Amino acid sequence: MSTTYTTEEVKAMRRITLFCTLVIILSIFGITLAFGASAAYKNNIYNPGQLKPIDSKLNVRIGDPAPDFTLPSVSGENISLSQFRGKKNVVISFVPAAWTPVCSDQWPGYNIVKAMFDENEAILLGITVDNIPTLYAWTNQMGKLWFSVLSDFWPHGGVASKYGVLRTDGVSERALFFIDKNGIISDIQVSDINKRPDLESCATNLEKMQKN
Repeated sequence: MSTTYTTEEVKAMRRITLFCTLVIILSIFGITLAFGASAAYKNNIYNPGQLKPIDSKLNVRIGDPAPDFTLPSVSGENISLSQFRGKKNVVISFVPAAWTPVCSDQWPGYNIVKAMFDENEAILLGITVDNIPTLYAWTNQMGKLWFSVLSDFWPHGGVASKYGVLRTDGVSERALFFIDKNGIISDIQVSDINKRPDLESCATNLEKMQKN
């Protein structure tokens, strides 16, 4: 006997499958990544030690228009937030600094879940306050990333400051901004700088943006 499912039931089952897959992948990822990173980065990772979890005050809120910006990317082109208006949902991933432990794990992790972004018509923009040569060398060690990596080096931390995630030591917070196709901030997650953000929460916010 065949069973007919509603669109919402199909989406729910797909989401459960995605989360189960994430759990399996991340359990492997979490165990093996430290060793993989150790080999790939050839002991070039700098460990800053335990840092103050959050050290800034947001300048934007959920429901605000996302401040536009244009930044140079590792690929050599300039990327503007506004170029995705009406076309794609956008997730901005601010990370503190190149060649540090958590950052070097976080971005390769997004390669594993690219389908999660694709299914929700979203793109990812990675931003740090490092200069382009530093980002080029660092991301080359990660392998090919599917998303654009942007330099907020000069004016130093200008975009991070505009959003309110520039820390007093000159690096950015570990933060995710979810921006819908209309350019409105749908959600903000400023995480403990010492920890990698939760991917399940990212999936939930992507789905929410796509529904609206």
